[in-house]
Amino acid sequence: MGCMRSPEGPGRSAQPTPAEMAAGLECIFRPQHVAIIGASSDPTKIGGRPVDYLKRGGFRGRILPVNPNQTEVQGLPAYASLDAVPGIVDQAVIAVPAAMVPGAIEACVRKGVRAVIAFSAGFGEVNEAGRTMQEAAAARCREAGVRMLGPNALGVMNPADGVLVTFSSSVGPHWPRPGRVAVASQSGAVGTYCYTLLADRGSGISHLVTTGNEADIDVAACIAWLADDPATAVILAYLEGCRDGRRLRAALRHAAARGKRVVAMKVGVSEIGGAATVSHTGTLAGSDAGYQAAFEEAGVWRAASLSEAADVAVAAAAGPVPRGRRVGVITVSGGAGAFLADAAATEGMELPPLPEEAQAAIRALVPFAGPRNPVDSTAQIANDRTLLSRMLRIMLKAGRFDVLIAFLGFTGEHPARIAELMPELEALRAAHPRTLFVLSMRCSRALRAELLDKGFATVEEPADAMRVASALAWLGERTAPTEPADIPAGAPLPPGDLDEAGARRVLAEAGIPFVPARVARTADEAADAAAALGFPAAMKVLSPDIAHKSDVGGVRLGVRDAAEAAAAYRTMLAEVRAKAPAARVTGALLSPMVAGGVETVLGVVRDPVFGPLVMFGLGGVFVEAFRDVAFRLAPVDRAGAVSMLRSIKGSALLRGVRGRPAVDEDALADALVALSRFAVAQENGVDSAEINPFLALPRGGMGVDAVVVRRTA
Repeated sequence: MGCMRSPEGPGRSAQPTPAEMAAGLECIFRPQHVAIIGASSDPTKIGGRPVDYLKRGGFRGRILPVNPNQTEVQGLPAYASLDAVPGIVDQAVIAVPAAMVPGAIEACVRKGVRAVIAFSAGFGEVNEAGRTMQEAAAARCREAGVRMLGPNALGVMNPADGVLVTFSSSVGPHWPRPGRVAVASQSGAVGTYCYTLLADRGSGISHLVTTGNEADIDVAACIAWLADDPATAVILAYLEGCRDGRRLRAALRHAAARGKRVVAMKVGVSEIGGAATVSHTGTLAGSDAGYQAAFEEAGVWRAASLSEAADVAVAAAAGPVPRGRRVGVITVSGGAGAFLADAAATEGMELPPLPEEAQAAIRALVPFAGPRNPVDSTAQIANDRTLLSRMLRIMLKAGRFDVLIAFLGFTGEHPARIAELMPELEALRAAHPRTLFVLSMRCSRALRAELLDKGFATVEEPADAMRVASALAWLGERTAPTEPADIPAGAPLPPGDLDEAGARRVLAEAGIPFVPARVARTADEAADAAAALGFPAAMKVLSPDIAHKSDVGGVRLGVRDAAEAAAAYRTMLAEVRAKAPAARVTGALLSPMVAGGVETVLGVVRDPVFGPLVMFGLGGVFVEAFRDVAFRLAPVDRAGAVSMLRSIKGSALLRGVRGRPAVDEDALADALVALSRFAVAQENGVDSAEINPFLALPRGGMGVDAVVVRRTA
């Protein structure tokens, strides 16, 4: 596949497809002719390192140093300018001061360069003047159909093709070797640090890319390209932020569709719009719910640390993703077995006991062994080194395990023992191709690499080994997401601020059922409305300025007759006006009391990065105190809605506890789907909407209260 320009040029489409995002990146990851503008004869300098690395890495294309003051750079002919370079240049590395970058880009455009990697710093990361210069450079590249990585980028590595276009000092002590894990990082230092953590675990890389200021190419585009790369099995991504969540969402979904596992680290925050915080949904969404929802949708494992990210990525590349959570554990120490059993309980993994006949077979080998699971082989294996492999064969034949974790202590530090054990491990690997093998032991990087090549992940800490097993089991439980429905923009909302009656009306039109209600503007109207609806009745103040009515005395429950309704109307409005004198009060909303069911909350909020988010949780006045909610990107389909219902900690209440009937899950899911479609259709007009509570009943369900907040500038 050659380096081709995108027909429209990068960034032309408002919502590009993954293929459009990745267009032209072949010249970033697999160039054939690399010019280094600002090349240095000193291999320790920024302009000298890529020349040195390309030479030592065995790059088979042309290395073209550009330096007006030298005729030779590190033994290669140097050129006074890019214009003087003969033939095609598909990638140019810019390693000159920021002030010289515009001229370098113009030279690239004249030369017909397909892709630019800008090492140069001093742009948007520094000040507004730098940002202006950065945007101008990106605009010029877009105009000419040139893809730009950076500025302020640490570069790219592709060791299989000898493409080591970086100035990172990590390359020297950790010379890259080919592997199945790719690294895509917004931070150069973190990206290369991840690369060294992978190397410590015996893993090579297919590619490494650090995107710097992302004036053009972002991490989403790199993920989209890597998803189609046959050399990449796992993508390790590091994110600090994202300007366009839809691009990232599309790239992650594309990776899932291509069967590529993604392990992500996300730091930093983005702020939800202030208007959204009048609803519980906006408050609970916080700054991170959009990223978490995007990861959840695409089956991305979100790591809590760089070490965890590296462990999970290497294990995912080592062997099959487990089909379940059944773990067999064998140890050379009873204490380590207990430790791993505790870790299994914490991580939600199962340790099924071995069948009695298998336990008897293990006791026949070592009478004082612990044969149940975890299996304690004891120190007896030091006297008979065949015992461990014989026990492993018994376990794997009888246990039907999805994961096998072996704690081997210091075995990896004894070459003779490993040499004896290795053929047995390889035979077991071949005999059980669907089982994930994780070895917990101390060993060298070289041995880790050898084991990884044979399909074994090694993790030093036993608890981390179980954590890795849990992460891969979670990945195995994910399915590729379906494409979100294409929902056209809805009709504009009615003019003016929406009180609860208006909010209920627009949400009901979207397909969400509500308890019947009537509006009253006077005490007499309140009495008539209550009588028409039936007693006992509920009464709530109507005001576009009051979201949480009970906080200001704006709720009356259990109204028993017309006279009580009239009196309640007068006292309620008086209390509200005293506690919220600035609020506009337009009357009251009355509805019949509904008994039974489970109070839930349904909400949507517009995330500034990802667009509308849907929320579900247990509702009522304590929703923020319990914080037992789930978020997904809108729109959700029926399967996604059901997944949300079952993901909260209190989901047992929906299924029925202590003799209470289960709620109508279908009706609840339908309401979530309808709300999510409303959120997408009204994305340009609504900041947030919430139904709290939505009463989930054994048959059907209905909203009791509603808030809709218009989008502000």
